[in-house]
Amino acid sequence: MSIATRLFKPTIVDLIFGPNWAASVIYVVAGAGLTALAAQFVIPLYPVPITGQTLAVMIVGLSLGATRAALAMVLYAVLGALGLPVFSDAGGGLDVLTGTGGGYIIGYIVGAWLMGALAERRWDRTFWKTTAAATLGTAAIYAMGLLGLARALTGLGREYTVLDLFDVGITPFLVGAAIKVILAATVLSYAWRKALQHDDRAAEPN
Repeated sequence: MSIATRLFKPTIVDLIFGPNWAASVIYVVAGAGLTALAAQFVIPLYPVPITGQTLAVMIVGLSLGATRAALAMVLYAVLGALGLPVFSDAGGGLDVLTGTGGGYIIGYIVGAWLMGALAERRWDRTFWKTTAAATLGTAAIYAMGLLGLARALTGLGREYTVLDLFDVGITPFLVGAAIKVILAATVLSYAWRKALQHDDRAAEPN
């Protein structure tokens, strides 16, 4: 087993496009780009807006596997921190990462890695397993988001309770999150079903 194979474990993109270092670099950059594009679909809410980013993170995580998905999210966060307009509403800069929504961006790294790790264990091949993987990844994003939100509100001198954090940091997003999970699960399970029809090698048992 090569170093590349150990580092980038095969997922749906490798089955369709083939595994190699150059392709993996492209996947990482494309994953960051997709997330940046999805961030521009915004429904304004205070203190955290609803965006398309989490759907992009699901697709990236479930498609690329743990290492590449996490690297894509790290690249996304770094580009934004450097001031490129890749965050929601074409925002950028360190102040976004340290603001009320910064924890969610860090959560993208954690969530993408988790969903990617589950995809490497074939949790991305059926609708229900993919739904479970996407749900767990989303929970990780929200957990990091709440931590960041609490830190930011404390820095602003705002008083809050745990219930307050849930009311502003999770509750407004639950319906949208459920829709995104279903969309991601549908896309990934369908892609695998079609791919397996054309590649018997992927159907080998564990």
